[in-house]
Amino acid sequence: MAIPEFNISQAYRHKYPGVGFGLSLISHCRNIANPPGFDQYKRKLLRKMRKRETLARISERIEIYRKFFESFGHECPLPHHLLRTVNSGFPRYSLVVDAHFMAEMCAGILVAVTDYDRFAGALTLDLAAAGEICKGMGGRDFITKSGEIVLRDEKEIVCVLCQGADQKTRVQEDTRNVLFYAYAVPGIQTHRLEEGLTIAADTLVQFGSGKREVLTVF
Repeated sequence: MAIPEFNISQAYRHKYPGVGFGLSLISHCRNIANPPGFDQYKRKLLRKMRKRETLARISERIEIYRKFFESFGHECPLPHHLLRTVNSGFPRYSLVVDAHFMAEMCAGILVAVTDYDRFAGALTLDLAAAGEICKGMGGRDFITKSGEIVLRDEKEIVCVLCQGADQKTRVQEDTRNVLFYAYAVPGIQTHRLEEGLTIAADTLVQFGSGKREVLTVF
C-alpha cells in the first residue's frame, strides 16, 4: 500500500530546528481486544518500565512534555497516564489503543494512534495561526493559539499537539490500517520517537497480524 506523504513546513523548521517527528504505518491489522499471550507481553514490558532507573528517565522526559504543554496553557495527559500505569498497569481497551499507551509509557513520549484511511492526502507538520479550529474527539472544538504545533492533512488540521487528535481520524472497530505518529518537543531526543513507535509497530505485527509498511523519524 502507499506510504504516507509527509512534509515539514518552513515555519516549523524555523521555530523548532532539529525537533523530531515520527510515523509508523501498520497495514491489515486485526484490532481485537485481548489476543492470546498479550497480557503476558504487557506484563513483561511493564516490569521493564517500572525499573527504578528506567522509570526515572521516563519521568524526566514526561516532565519536559508537561512544561511544554504548560507554556501553551494546556495540561499534559502524560503525567496522569504514567501515575496510573505505575500503580495499576497498562489499561485494556483494544489491541491498537493498548499499543499506543504502551509506546507512550515505555518510551516517555507523546504518541497518537489513528485510522490511516481517514486522512485526506499528504500530511504536514506545521505551526497554527491564532483561532484555527480542529474538530476534536467527542465533538470538542480545539481552537489554536498562534504558534501551536499542528498536523494537517490536505483538508484541515487533524491534530493539535497540546490539545489532541481529531474525531475524523480516530481508530474504530473496523480500522485495519493504523498510523501511529509521535511528536518530540525541545529537549526530547529523536531516537526516543523511534523507540516508542517500534514498540507500537511490533505489537501490532505480533498480535494483530499486521504488516509494518514504514517506520520513519524526521
